[in-house]
Amino acid sequence: MCSSDLEGKPDLTGVWFAAIYRSKGDAPDPLPWAADVAKKRRDRMNIDSPGAHCLPTGLASSGNLRPYRIVQTKDIIVIIEESNDPPRQIYLDGRRHADDPNTSFLGHSIGHWEGDTLVVDTVGLNEAGWIGFGSFPQTEKLHITERFRRTDLGHLEREVTFDDPTTFKKPWTIWRVSQ
Repeated sequence: MCSSDLEGKPDLTGVWFAAIYRSKGDAPDPLPWAADVAKKRRDRMNIDSPGAHCLPTGLASSGNLRPYRIVQTKDIIVIIEESNDPPRQIYLDGRRHADDPNTSFLGHSIGHWEGDTLVVDTVGLNEAGWIGFGSFPQTEKLHITERFRRTDLGHLEREVTFDDPTTFKKPWTIWRVSQ
């Protein structure tokens, strides 16, 4: 699972499909305005979701329903979804986030290793994306932290924490295992 080209770091390369998905800890606790928006979206059967209009489904939906491919080098990881989403880039070269990032559906992602776990920090997400199965809105304040870890040769664990203080009362986390 490690390659000399990756300086001894675990190789996350492969095609993955989420087999197990669950909330970790408390369920999302949206602020009243966000709960109202989410309810209206669900009442309309999510007809206005970005994916329904051939727009990117966004980072919050990444890896949920479709296979995805990870391509890893020493300095960058690229995640390619079987969806409308453009390829996602996670920079591993030590760069920082821009002070005023150009917002997008996938935001700006930088990663670093903590032992055998890749920790990815993402900011710069736009307000057009939706968060997960709850159809929650997101704002440009959304900050996502992901932790990727190979538990064995055939499984990839991914923990995703959503922190958007203008949408949710507190951060919340989902956990999934892909194979």
